[in-house]
Amino acid sequence: MTASTPTRSSVGLRSERGPVLLGVMLSVGLVAIDATILATAVPSVVEDLGGFAQFPWLFSVYLLAQAISVPLYGKFADIVGRKPIMLIGIALFLLGSILCGVAWSMLSLIVFRAVQGLGAGAVLPMSMTIIGDLYSVEERSKVQGYVASVWGASSVIGPTLGGVFSDHLSWRWIFFVNIPIGLAAAAMLVRRFHEDVTRTRHTIDYAGALLLATGGSLLILGLLEGGVEWAWDSTASIGVLVAAAVLLVGFVLVERRAAEPILPLWIFRRRVLIGANASSLVVGVLLIGLTSYVPLYAQGVLGTDALVAGFAVAAMTLGWPLAAALAGRFYLTIGFRDTAFMGSAFVVAGAAVLLTVGRDSSVLHLAAGCFVVGIGLGFIASPVLVAAQSSVDWTTRGVVTGTNMFGRSVGSALGIAVFGAIANAAVTRRVGADHPDLEHLSAAVLAPSIHQVYVGAAVAAVVMIAAVAIIPRRIATTD
Repeated sequence: MTASTPTRSSVGLRSERGPVLLGVMLSVGLVAIDATILATAVPSVVEDLGGFAQFPWLFSVYLLAQAISVPLYGKFADIVGRKPIMLIGIALFLLGSILCGVAWSMLSLIVFRAVQGLGAGAVLPMSMTIIGDLYSVEERSKVQGYVASVWGASSVIGPTLGGVFSDHLSWRWIFFVNIPIGLAAAAMLVRRFHEDVTRTRHTIDYAGALLLATGGSLLILGLLEGGVEWAWDSTASIGVLVAAAVLLVGFVLVERRAAEPILPLWIFRRRVLIGANASSLVVGVLLIGLTSYVPLYAQGVLGTDALVAGFAVAAMTLGWPLAAALAGRFYLTIGFRDTAFMGSAFVVAGAAVLLTVGRDSSVLHLAAGCFVVGIGLGFIASPVLVAAQSSVDWTTRGVVTGTNMFGRSVGSALGIAVFGAIANAAVTRRVGADHPDLEHLSAAVLAPSIHQVYVGAAVAAVVMIAAVAIIPRRIATTD
């Protein structure tokens, strides 16, 4: 099975492949803007629809739907091609956006966010897979700059649009704004992206897909809600996690016998893929940990407003694309693993800076630590993904890309669980088990408690070094 690739002349947006790259960038922009635009509009949403206690599910259900669908889309893309899966993802995302924009209650909004998440689960891995198909390793070092610029711009545009729509129009426009972007992306890909996929008879691994979707959903649900909706030692928590473990063990047994497994087990036997996926998992842990607790520290301890707190965490999302745009120059000369090692050093340095932040620190001190961590993550995430993609051919690149991004999603859920447990345990030691939510604690209690989260981030940074070390120094590429 192969896909046709346009003549490799130049890499820019005006080249033969430029319109496809632009369509991919617009698709990425859909998800990138959505990642930040909703957070600033939460007060307006709650004021209009109510359901303050349920609003965290707006983020959790999106992450859950996105995470569990990623590996499934990756496999199907290797069977039918990238284009139809990408268009399905855009269509689902736009459908979810329209439904979110007309939601009549918090419950309906949560359900429609799940539809959006299912769309995002296709858009992100397909975007990265299409780039892996169209561009060689050398060319991807330049293309990353274009894609990284989308994330950098979105980290500024998203919160700004969210604030403007909430204050001057309606929070519903934060979803409706996706419509022209999505339609433009779909039109570009329909007209300019062409694949020659060899049609052969396939045996769909329905049992494996069902077990992976159900077991993975329960695992992520257990990690997201443990210590939040229910105690870790409660019947609900233990039941959900045990059920997840049983289903995933069943999944492994089914995959060993499946003619065409939905997630081939050889992915977990190759060093380059093990190292790349482990690195992506730790990236997810760090990313969610800092984006969740840095704004809280800025507001609750340093006394800033929400906008300035958003700037502190935006420093990380700005550092990431800057490093990702430069990463290609490094991995072409010193290799994937050494570039990721360099990124790990930045992450450790940034975590060390965060450990020095105190109640008398400035928000710039906090933002500086986040910026350095962001640089490190940019030097890790891009090289490990390219390394994984380059080690396989077209017929398995989709599932490899999906697995790598699934690892980051699981890392995010794990990060929520671990850092939440760390912060809550620290608060409990100071004020007892019956303490209020973190955002209602005094600075005297909040500061040392979130400091323990920064300690956890430093430990994760060290673990990152071990994950990167798994990747071989020399990788046989298929490009």
